[in-house]
Amino acid sequence: MRDIAVSLVIFGLIPYMIMRPHVGLLVWSWIGYMNPHRLAYGFAYSFPFVQLVAGITLVSMFFSKERKDIPWTPVTVVLVLFILWTCFTTLFAIYPDAALRQMEKVLKIQVMIFVTLMLMKDRRRLELLVWVIAMSIAFYGIKGGLFALRTGGAHRVLGPSGSFISGNNEIAFALCVIFPLLRYLQLSLNRRLLRWGMGAIMILCLIAIVSTYSRGAFLAGSAMLLFTILKSRNRLPLLLAFSIAIPLIINFMPDAWMQRMGTIKTYEQDGSAMGRINAWRFAFNLALDRPIVGGGFEVFQPEVFQIYAPEPENYHDSHSIYFEVLGEHGFVGLALFLALIFLSFRTASRVVRATREHEHMYWARDLAAMVQASMVGYLVGGAFIGLAYFDLLYHLIAIVVILEWMIQHQEVTEDSEARAAAGSGMVQAHESPYGKGSGGGGYYR
Repeated sequence: MRDIAVSLVIFGLIPYMIMRPHVGLLVWSWIGYMNPHRLAYGFAYSFPFVQLVAGITLVSMFFSKERKDIPWTPVTVVLVLFILWTCFTTLFAIYPDAALRQMEKVLKIQVMIFVTLMLMKDRRRLELLVWVIAMSIAFYGIKGGLFALRTGGAHRVLGPSGSFISGNNEIAFALCVIFPLLRYLQLSLNRRLLRWGMGAIMILCLIAIVSTYSRGAFLAGSAMLLFTILKSRNRLPLLLAFSIAIPLIINFMPDAWMQRMGTIKTYEQDGSAMGRINAWRFAFNLALDRPIVGGGFEVFQPEVFQIYAPEPENYHDSHSIYFEVLGEHGFVGLALFLALIFLSFRTASRVVRATREHEHMYWARDLAAMVQASMVGYLVGGAFIGLAYFDLLYHLIAIVVILEWMIQHQEVTEDSEARAAAGSGMVQAHESPYGKGSGGGGYYR
């Protein structure tokens, strides 16, 4: 029945995808993050829904008459450079066949990120995208939180099998990243009952994060929550809610959870933690030997560990976005990756500053601030997990680029309208969110 239900929903949406390509992007995001087909047990489990929806979306977009220009900013330029660099390093990959397969996956994701930049440049579409991304992952937070309450936190919460977020560390990481987006959605709701409902979802997601037993997520969640409070409007109610909820959640967890979190301080005695450090040193040694191009995609393999790892037999995956990029694409690739995140964070800061004193733009201010909190969760949690190419980071980047473009676009439009009106004696001045006399030029045109 699940197979039939999922198939009926997706195939039933195809006419809407054909008529409106942005609907296809929303469906693609829903399938990519929630993986509803992975909840089935028959033919739908391995059916290529993502490829089908992506193909329909691209064809629909090609024939659509709406404008499809890309907002060219420093962020999008660095993103293109990073993508091109990963393609270049693939030419020198130690495992060329595996690297080509991984590069194909990464490029498919990046194509849809640029489709996002082209299609989602208005508030309604952008907010729909945030709803889809946040609630697709929050589904497993709700499910995991209820499971933890029913079992007393005795079992680890896991994500959907066969996906980016199947393991306990991965689903905890994803929940940490989307949690601030849930806060944004809560702020955007007008009815008190709906806000309380979103608050309940957020609490269940916190319970699920804790119940994954992920030590990296514990650190990432702590940093993310602090930044969410600092960047949020109406901080006091949020601070009070967390001050009550978090101690209750921690006290609810069994002794096994306490013992596992206690190993954060004694990581030298933990085999898993030391294995990760061995993988990081492997990546650094490899990058020193191949500083420009690294080892290419999929280089974290036992044979190469024999050459570069301090403990050759202690093989582990990258377990870090930073060392993953360093080992696979060298110091140049890591520099581009870090520059991409830094510029995106700065872009979000500009959006916050530009909209702070304009009440009608509070929604953009809230979204940019919560994307920053999500990035903090990604940066801290990413130190312990190898998800450098996960769609979620690049969707966050696309969101802040679109937000700044929208503000600039509105400025240009409203400023020209104001000048035209002033010429007819209707008004005398207009002040945009960027301040007087900003003119609306720059790299947006």
